[in-house]
Amino acid sequence: MARSHRLARARYLGRQGIALSLVAFLGLSGCVETFRTHGYAPNDADLETVVIGQDTRETLGDKIGRPTLIGVMEQSDWYFVRSRWRYYGLNKPQEVERQVIAVRFDDSGRTQNIERYALQDGAVVDLSRRTTSSNIKGISFIKQLLGNFGRLSADQIAN
Repeated sequence: MARSHRLARARYLGRQGIALSLVAFLGLSGCVETFRTHGYAPNDADLETVVIGQDTRETLGDKIGRPTLIGVMEQSDWYFVRSRWRYYGLNKPQEVERQVIAVRFDDSGRTQNIERYALQDGAVVDLSRRTTSSNIKGISFIKQLLGNFGRLSADQIAN
């Protein structure tokens, strides 16, 4: 009887060990860092084919592709943006690399300049703020409500 009890206990502990190993494996696999790349920026070899002062928007689209962003004006500059993000476990994703390539055009629509910017060259810019600031500074709602009682005159009440 003791032998069958020991054998059953060993099987039970073996199953627990397998379950514990599986949980540990799944837990540790969530801590593996992964990288994702978003956007597109042409490589150096493609940019070397661009002839400044000669290529137009049409020829540039064939050589290096269409841009990620186009400036606000109709005949504006082109912007290629590529970002690389690091994901690690439950931490907030972190941008580890950003490349912005700006292609400037002159008035006749020909390439004027190509500029390259990296993550360390940039600054955070809020393009859209979705907050509304209060015009009441340091005055509570009750103080504002009670502060209006002394401001009424008899003429205002009569009308």
